[in-house]
Amino acid sequence: MNKKGLSILMRTKMRPNNDPSKLSSFSPSLSKQNGINQMMTDPPRNQRSTDDSRSNFSASGNHYERNFDIVKDSMGLAISLNKTESLDVVLDDFSQGYFSLSNENRKKLVIVLAKEYDLDRIQVRELLKQYLGLELRSGDEGELSNVDDENMFSAFYRIERNLRQALKPTYNVLFERLNNYTGGLKFLSLLRADILSFLGEENIASLRALDSCLKEKLSTWLSPAVLELHQITWDDSASLLEKIVTYEAVHPISNLLDLKRRLGVGRRCFGYFHPAIPGEPLIFIEVALLKNVAQTIQEVLLDVPPIPEHEAACALFYSISSTQPGLAGINLGKFLIKRMITLVKRDMPQISTFATLSPIPGFMQWLLSKLASQSVIAEVDNMEQPTGGSGSAFQENLLEPDEERMLLNSAPETCAGKNGMEVMLNLLTSENYEWTSSAELLSALKPPLMRLCARYLLQEKKRGKALDSVANFHLQNGAMVERLNWMADRSERGLRQSGGIMVNYVYRVECIEQYAQSYFSAGHIHASSDIRHYIRAHKEPEETTIA
Repeated sequence: MNKKGLSILMRTKMRPNNDPSKLSSFSPSLSKQNGINQMMTDPPRNQRSTDDSRSNFSASGNHYERNFDIVKDSMGLAISLNKTESLDVVLDDFSQGYFSLSNENRKKLVIVLAKEYDLDRIQVRELLKQYLGLELRSGDEGELSNVDDENMFSAFYRIERNLRQALKPTYNVLFERLNNYTGGLKFLSLLRADILSFLGEENIASLRALDSCLKEKLSTWLSPAVLELHQITWDDSASLLEKIVTYEAVHPISNLLDLKRRLGVGRRCFGYFHPAIPGEPLIFIEVALLKNVAQTIQEVLLDVPPIPEHEAACALFYSISSTQPGLAGINLGKFLIKRMITLVKRDMPQISTFATLSPIPGFMQWLLSKLASQSVIAEVDNMEQPTGGSGSAFQENLLEPDEERMLLNSAPETCAGKNGMEVMLNLLTSENYEWTSSAELLSALKPPLMRLCARYLLQEKKRGKALDSVANFHLQNGAMVERLNWMADRSERGLRQSGGIMVNYVYRVECIEQYAQSYFSAGHIHASSDIRHYIRAHKEPEETTIA
């Protein structure tokens, strides 16, 4: 093993093993379930970013917890201080003090920031009264007729300017000062990760406003104009490569050879970097150069010789990982994909297809919930109408007659049920996914699972957008749903999330903006005829939307 490989291995092995979030990424069995990102970020794994960075802010040796009131005063001073020559010292003291606090005291401090350094609503109300007290003497509000009108509009402009200033919360000052402080952007990302965590525990209105303000600031400071696209290779530093291993959120990197293969011939890895957070990608994407669009993840990850790159016709994105939990909701992936497509087309003009091989993380949860609820509804109906009847308006048979017949005929005694849906529920929740070892059960389950998966991707909505988080990510970026792939990921995670089904999204370069706009404005999902055939061939249920 060369020095670089040994360095990466040692960095990974030396993480404290008493923290579950810091267990070695080199053991696939220790990988955690993907939460918010889909082919995107895995929050438990990414929590390492927060933990490790907090320790960096305390690297001076102040590992003890500071007094809460002292850190609170330090925060107030960081906001109110006017002497710029002392500001860096104060910001440094506050940032280290913040991460010295316990989780409970950090939450307490963030709530103080949200409430005591909010905007001055008394001043806002007074300015609104002044504004409403002004009269427009001109018949046409936007037309100036004489000097008096010019003076009148000057009063409007003055109050409007004052209103804009008054509507800025005082904590804006802290955010802007931290952004200009060395290490401050990273601190703000970690701070927002904490805020999101606190909001998950308790939905506090003032915290929501604080988060909204900070998210808007970070979106501006992390615009594509200031981000640097870098192709990550084996020649990069061991510390950077170790971060790729750590943050990989979709398909865990099993060992050093796996890492080297993902950065070698026939593969690409691109990351977005910010000058204020050197040596650490904010987000990175892994790409396989193939002849055709892959149908299983094994085609991408198995240790087989890659094709000569000049023969590749497809660039397949098989993993996109965000490294900063505090940047959740800031769509850096959209810009990364577009930049990556431009770069690959420039360097390899023979590449004509840009596609993904993506997980469907919410499918099985949605399906099992539907199957379970239908069983309950059926039982209630049987009790209320023992002699038969029309049944509940909420009752829905998710299976076609042929699908139900096949399931009833194929089910082993251990998974028997009163109807096909109950059999399906018993099979899909069986221990160790035993159904995957039976050719007969696979044949019986494939038609309903593929059809219902197509329905889930195309018709199940949340606030007018795709219910599945990965689908929503790619559709809002301008992709279309191209193909479902049966038994494409037979790992425990793949079976648990989607019954082993994966989906190809395709980015048609000439249609990206059009597809993104129609999805954004009307929630329209572009899909291939093959995908739509799954639901057209059956009675098509009305689109379901979750508020």
